[in-house]
Amino acid sequence: MKRFLFFILLVQVLVGCKKEAQKQPEFSSIQISQVLAKMTDLMVNDVTNPPLASRFFAYACLAGYEVVVQNDSTAKSMHGLLNRYPNIQKPQINKAYYYQLSALLAMMETAKKMQPSGALFEKYEQRFLDSLKQKGFSEEVMQASLVYAQDVSKQILAYAKADKYNRISNYPRYTPSQKEGDWYPTPPGFFAPVEPYFNTVRSFTLDTCAQFKPEAPVAFSKDKNSEFFKLLQASYEEGVNLPKEHQEIAAFWDCNPFALQDNGHLMVGLKKISPGAHWLGITGIACKQENVDFAKAMKIHTMVAVSLMDGFISCWDEKFRSNRIRPETAIRQYINPDYKPLLQTPPFPEYLSGHSTISSASAVILTHYFGDNFKYQDTVEVRFGLPARSFSSFQQAAIEAGISRFYGGIHYMDAINNGRKQGLEVGEWVLTKVEEKAKPAIVAAKQY
Repeated sequence: MKRFLFFILLVQVLVGCKKEAQKQPEFSSIQISQVLAKMTDLMVNDVTNPPLASRFFAYACLAGYEVVVQNDSTAKSMHGLLNRYPNIQKPQINKAYYYQLSALLAMMETAKKMQPSGALFEKYEQRFLDSLKQKGFSEEVMQASLVYAQDVSKQILAYAKADKYNRISNYPRYTPSQKEGDWYPTPPGFFAPVEPYFNTVRSFTLDTCAQFKPEAPVAFSKDKNSEFFKLLQASYEEGVNLPKEHQEIAAFWDCNPFALQDNGHLMVGLKKISPGAHWLGITGIACKQENVDFAKAMKIHTMVAVSLMDGFISCWDEKFRSNRIRPETAIRQYINPDYKPLLQTPPFPEYLSGHSTISSASAVILTHYFGDNFKYQDTVEVRFGLPARSFSSFQQAAIEAGISRFYGGIHYMDAINNGRKQGLEVGEWVLTKVEEKAKPAIVAAKQY
């Protein structure tokens, strides 16, 4: 009788355990995308500049990825792969936790501490946990998962603090030059230059910020027969004869968080995401389309985020070295004083094209994981009022993102071509460093 009762009790325990396991939802790339989308919303609210946005994304993704590494034997830590990356210690949690939940919470905890409006993440995080509770998720498991996440996030935040970004506020205020041919603030906002010292921030994989220094831009000249004036004339002619298709492409890839609209009484900021947020959105679309599991999706998002950060460091290093005048300024001075480009000019020097650099870098990473002929529909900007666009490959999208800046009237063609080249080099370098594989054949930088 005692043995029979023990058997019945054992069965009940096993059945109970099975029910408890069933209560744990299997997370996917969708939840990763949702966290990044919330980060993006806060960035829109804070008017976070593109380079800084890439920094927020990168550390949040690294926090989530390190939780995966500690609980999935197929994943490898970034320790020894990224510059000065610490050996993230696994928290000693004596209670049951769910590592996928911890990974998502680690992203949230990191974003909460890094983003200016990060405190608003508290409500999002609580709603997320409440939704899990309604699905039958154990209170104890959720709490243990949160403690785990906070421990890993704290270690990532210490790594982030050491990247020297916090020193930038102590540097001398950047004063635009009045020299002919140099960049100067543009209307309507006439904003101060964005992140002139971003090249002093520690990169993730680069040996130096100038590792992929591009060839010098075409030299400024007022001579109408000069190479520069030909570039300038081409930008002007495109702007005044802009086909509808080019207008649509320019608008789709605008991603300018500094855009303003004059409603007749005051300037109103338009809600636009950063180019990095757009490419992480594309990453989420690809992961969902291919039904990529949670661990691999976290790795891919992290790789894209790392390439974004290093791409911006490379590009910004050149921007404030060459300090070249924007088409809008030059056209008004030397061709047509009433000229106005389709897109508002972002507040930083022209050469290189940031869109070309980070789009090409992201496309290299995504092509590595999903292949060269990956067809998808880009719906990232739908929630911001723009229709979806279809692409047959990530590189096709990257090329379109680059040329969109010419259509929009904010870049010359050499900045777009050489920005693409730099982005391809950065993307391949990130893969070589992190995946520890032989350098793949570089995709030809399309010249227009």
